[in-house]
Amino acid sequence: MQGVNDLKQGERQELAGRQGERGPEHVAIIMDGNGRWAEARGLPRIMGHRAGMEAVRRVVRAAPSLGIKYLTLFAFSTENWRRPRLEVEGLFALLREYVEKETDDLKAHGVRVRFLGERENLPQTAGKVIERCEAETEGCTRLTLNIALNYGGRAEIVRAARALAFRAAGGELEPNDITAEVFAGELFTRGMPDPDLLIRTSGEMRLSNFLLWQLAYTELYFTDVLWPDFTQDHLAQAVAAYRKRERRFGGVHNRG
Repeated sequence: MQGVNDLKQGERQELAGRQGERGPEHVAIIMDGNGRWAEARGLPRIMGHRAGMEAVRRVVRAAPSLGIKYLTLFAFSTENWRRPRLEVEGLFALLREYVEKETDDLKAHGVRVRFLGERENLPQTAGKVIERCEAETEGCTRLTLNIALNYGGRAEIVRAARALAFRAAGGELEPNDITAEVFAGELFTRGMPDPDLLIRTSGEMRLSNFLLWQLAYTELYFTDVLWPDFTQDHLAQAVAAYRKRERRFGGVHNRG
C-alpha cells in the first residue's frame, strides 16, 4: 500500500481539484485503535480516546475539500457498554467536551451534526448536549457530520422492521408496499445516500455491526494506521484509492 508520505503536496492539490469528479460523496469511518495507541505509550486508554478527538477535528476539516458531503463516524456502539465503567464514563465526558467546544466552530464551517443511534439510555447530560448541537447546526449545508452513538446495525434493522410492522398493523400501508426504499426510510440514515467508501483504521478487517444495511455496495478501505495518528493526508490517500476503483453494483466491467 502506498505510504502517506508518497502522496505529495501536488497530488493532494490535484485530488482536491477533482473533488466532484468521482466522489466519494459519503464516507463512513470506523475509528479504531485509540486504546492500542495509548497502551503503546504507557498511557491510560482514555488518553487514546482524547487523542482520537484531534483526529476527528482533522478529518472533519479536510472532508469538504475532497468533495465529501456526508461523513459518518462510529463513535460508540451498542456493544461498547461492555467496556469498563470508568472507560465508558470517560468516553461520554469526552463526547460532551467535544460537542460543547466544537459546536460554534462546526456551525461557522457549515457543518450540520446528526447523531445516529438509540438515545433512550444515554446519560441525561449527553442527551441534552447532542440535542442542542443538532438544533444549532440544523441549517448548515457544507457537510453533514453523522456521529453514530449507541448504535448497532442489527438493532437498527430490527427497529425499522418493527416500525413497519406497526404501520402495517395499523392499516397505514400494505405489506406488499414495503420496498427497499420504504425500509430505508425507517433507518437512522433516512434522507442520505448510502456510504460510497468505508474506512477502518488500526488493521482490523471487519464491519463490527456498523451500517449493515447501508454498506451493501460500499467500497471498503483498511489501513494499519491507528485512529489518533490518522490525518488529512491519510483521508486523501483513501479517497485516491477509491477513485481508482470501478463500482459495478452487480453489473459487468465497463470497458468503455
